[in-house]
Amino acid sequence: MLRSMVKQNEALLRRAIKAIALMIAAAAFVSINSRAATAQTFLTLEQAPKAVFPEADSFEQRKINSTPQLRSEVLKMVGRKPSIWEPFYFAYIAKRGGQRIGYAIVCEEIGRDRPITFIVAANTDGTVKDVAIMVYRETRGGEVRYPGFTRQFRGKSLRNPIQAQGDIRNITGATLSVRAMATGVRKALAVMQLTVMKE
Repeated sequence: MLRSMVKQNEALLRRAIKAIALMIAAAAFVSINSRAATAQTFLTLEQAPKAVFPEADSFEQRKINSTPQLRSEVLKMVGRKPSIWEPFYFAYIAKRGGQRIGYAIVCEEIGRDRPITFIVAANTDGTVKDVAIMVYRETRGGEVRYPGFTRQFRGKSLRNPIQAQGDIRNITGATLSVRAMATGVRKALAVMQLTVMKE
């Protein structure tokens, strides 16, 4: 009888363990999918260059490979380590009437724990013309996409700190996204200066 009770308890325990494992798996699935569902796309790759250069009548697209040498040079110019080294960058030369009027590049940086995809536009003198969020994937901190935040990058260059809680004001509840954007803008400017601006 004792053996029978032990077997019954073991069977109950196995069922309980299976049920708990299923609940954990289901919770993880819901968590992953709910986080994925928070991704908001504001601009596609086709729309982004025109969003930051509405006055341009044509764009030349370049695909820039992120080589170890490029990353090393960018790191020196940025002055702090980016959270992501993309395998490549989409860069654009903006033109009007056949003349270059500026450059743009698509970059990513990690906000809290997911990438923020954005485009940075620069004037021909290397100063920031505009910044626009393309895809925001975090559950908090989406205020970084508003013009009230992005316009503070305008006119800045690599001679400026472009640093959160420095020349870039912080947003309560979005500190990590603000830091990511500040580092990302510096990274974008460095990549542009080392590549398309030299052509």
